[in-house]
Amino acid sequence: MLRLACRCAVSDGVPRRSLYVALVVGTILNVINQGDALIAGASLGWMKIILTYVVPYAVSTYGAVSYQLSRPNT
Repeated sequence: MLRLACRCAVSDGVPRRSLYVALVVGTILNVINQGDALIAGASLGWMKIILTYVVPYAVSTYGAVSYQLSRPNT
């Protein structure tokens, strides 16, 4: 099952779509969470910035994989 899930995660355009979602959602969340630091020129939490992009990527990939695995075999 894990092997099939990994195969689904890297096929059918899933990585590209997940990347688009991560870029849009991650950017919006970074502006919301660290917008004041960006405007003021203060130091940024780089780990927070990275995770703010990684989490939407992982959630989007999980959603796509779980959908593909739940479809009946045709």
